[in-house]
Amino acid sequence: MAAGTEFSAPSSVLEVGCNKDNAAALEDEVSDSLSDLKQMTNRKPPRYSSALRHSMSSIGHRTADDLLDDDSLSTKSPSNQKSGFLPVFRSGRCAERGPKQYMEDEHVCIDNLIDHFGETDDFSSPGAFYGVFDGHGGTDAASFIRKNILKYIVEDSHFPRCLNRAIKSAYLKADYAFADANSLDISSGTTALTSLIWGRSLIVANAGDCRAVLGRRGRAVEMSKDHKPNCKSERLRIENLGGVIYDGYLNGQLSVARALGDWHMKGAKGSACPLSAEPELQETRLTEDDEFLIMGCDGLWDVMSSQCAVTMTRKELMVHNDPERCSRELVREALMRNTCDNLTVIVVCFLPDPPPKIEIPQTRVRRSISLEGLNLLKGVLDCNS
Repeated sequence: MAAGTEFSAPSSVLEVGCNKDNAAALEDEVSDSLSDLKQMTNRKPPRYSSALRHSMSSIGHRTADDLLDDDSLSTKSPSNQKSGFLPVFRSGRCAERGPKQYMEDEHVCIDNLIDHFGETDDFSSPGAFYGVFDGHGGTDAASFIRKNILKYIVEDSHFPRCLNRAIKSAYLKADYAFADANSLDISSGTTALTSLIWGRSLIVANAGDCRAVLGRRGRAVEMSKDHKPNCKSERLRIENLGGVIYDGYLNGQLSVARALGDWHMKGAKGSACPLSAEPELQETRLTEDDEFLIMGCDGLWDVMSSQCAVTMTRKELMVHNDPERCSRELVREALMRNTCDNLTVIVVCFLPDPPPKIEIPQTRVRRSISLEGLNLLKGVLDCNS
């Protein structure tokens, strides 16, 4: 969907269910299956044998953890309340102009939403908000979105009942509001990467080529997809809407497929457009294994892989446990690797203590030797005796 469409919530990487139908359907399925089992024990054939086989196969492979991770149940799961784990939020950030003439990046770090807004019915759970905005064609778009995106999220009618809808709607509302800002250069644009943490739920929304990567016990888990014009899905969307890609640039002008602003490349509000402001969302439920989150603009990821950044950050945290120093080290490393862009990096830690050392258990490997080799060895030993 292009920037000019209405605020309905279209399909995305992840859709979080906002009703109880899925949970009720699952409960009915289990109830029916148990009923059929009773019939089988009474030597009666089940009512729907094929459906029973399918149902029991599904139930047998879905553990309690699987049900907790089910998108339709995750936001209201009672187990979220019972679990003893609750993440803390410690963040550090670093921004450098790099080799470019101007600094066009913006960022925001809010470690405590209750302190930021005050405790209300909407902010009764611990929460945090972070964002990286990589501007182009000037700083107006990046600065406007940084100042207003969280406001549009919390003011949306779906907040906090259905966070994914509130976030998607906020991106589009912010884009439209920027188009109406007469005092600003609406031809400037920005990518937008935001992370909203609500209790144990981490929701990452991305429009552009910034990236969020979760460090899960030393393993990199990408929480966003880079929206480059040459990406297969983005290319298909662009071409279906009449856009073209020249040498990796959308309509020969822009190196990203999604951005807020850039209204010289968009039609009237509500019209389909190859350059989209709609974000893609990914959500995960944080556990004790999720140690930190790295958010960075493409100036970092152009010269460093996600796994490299996670490995480097984890090693640094084990030494000093300071997310701010980690962000500075990532920026310094990117500059040493000759990045060609502005640099903005945010590191968010979810644990109060440094990451533990990962112990790899040693396994006893049984080695065999042939009879010929054994005889040769015995001969050598006999000669030396």
